[in-house]
Amino acid sequence: MHVAGIDLTGVVETLAATAPAADAAAAFPRAGIRAVHEAGLLELTVAERYGGRALPLGDVARLIAALGRGDPSVALISLMTLSSHLNQAQHNHWPEEVYRRVLAESGRGPVLLNAARGEPDLGSPARGGLPQTRARRTARGWSISGTKRFVTGCEGLSYFLVWASTDETPQRVGTFIVPAGTPGIRIIETWKSLGLRASGSHDVAFDGVEVGRDDVIGMTSADDAGQDNRAHAAVTLVLTALYLGVAEAAQDGFLAFAEGRVPANLGYPIARTERFVTLAGEIDLLIGGARQLIFDALDQEAGEPERLLRARLLAGRQLRQAVQLAVGALGNPGLSVTTGLERHFRDIQSVLVHAPQEDTVVGILGRAAFSARADAAAVPHGKERRQPAVAADEPTFADLQPPSRLPHEGAARTVRISS
Repeated sequence: MHVAGIDLTGVVETLAATAPAADAAAAFPRAGIRAVHEAGLLELTVAERYGGRALPLGDVARLIAALGRGDPSVALISLMTLSSHLNQAQHNHWPEEVYRRVLAESGRGPVLLNAARGEPDLGSPARGGLPQTRARRTARGWSISGTKRFVTGCEGLSYFLVWASTDETPQRVGTFIVPAGTPGIRIIETWKSLGLRASGSHDVAFDGVEVGRDDVIGMTSADDAGQDNRAHAAVTLVLTALYLGVAEAAQDGFLAFAEGRVPANLGYPIARTERFVTLAGEIDLLIGGARQLIFDALDQEAGEPERLLRARLLAGRQLRQAVQLAVGALGNPGLSVTTGLERHFRDIQSVLVHAPQEDTVVGILGRAAFSARADAAAVPHGKERRQPAVAADEPTFADLQPPSRLPHEGAARTVRISS
């Protein structure tokens, strides 16, 4: 299990060993995050100009697939940090002094970063809209107030990257860099999801949280602050690789059970029966096909966004189907905690609920199909069709969280962070 010359076998084994307990307790996976940090994986996307490796997206996806095979909650939390470093490598938009401090801190322990974008009323920015979280001018900088939803890994973050609108006229929108120990931050324990239980994607309230004047990323006019889902197609496909890891773990569990199960009336493992050989082949077809879709598309990232979005949707559907097939084939053992498939089945349900969600992606593909047909009809025979322009806004994983919790999930509990 190697990625970019790094042997991940030990890390993945550690994650797989600690994941069941973290999932059962819905607890922040500290042991898993520590293992990822100690292996030097959290900074692999840091730019070469800072002494990093600047891992390309295809290899980032392979890394996340391997981590997802061990513990998808750890993989998701790690991916948020990797994506933040990747954005800086591409856009160089952090205040230089702040970013170098982050890198220096990373040498002493895990420094986790994540963007806080979704809100109770806004929902996912992938569907449009501006944040109600406000950044108000102060004598020393900015005061941030508002509530964010689905902030993955919030209990262990070192910095929150808070998307907020200013109180200026004309209004601007930016991402404010908020250290986790700043007074006025409250974690509200709302995350009670079916899967990825240890990801701790709780709500976070910011009440008059003070940050410096220059501690802001990508300040822009409110008119230009919308999210372009086509421009984010590559990074959202990387997230799908996490669930490739989940499906491969389920596949391993299925095969191991079939090899070890010897019914008394049969006298040999069910793995040797024609039914289970056929099932194993079907599962391999779905998962292996998804792997090809994901990595072929990412390794040719220069392709059009629609190609990446198709790969994401098709791969996600196949991975979900493969795990369903494995669980269904085993009957009661497939739903038992002891085989591990029950946890993988729960986790795989989130594969396509991350933004942009299925209906949004299908709409993008449908509009592109009609646009291509119209363009082809308008261009004289023999002329090359111009590729549609893609907005060059910043890729982000900030919106890649499941939708709101269901009404029956219970009351939220508040945890205070001391300064």
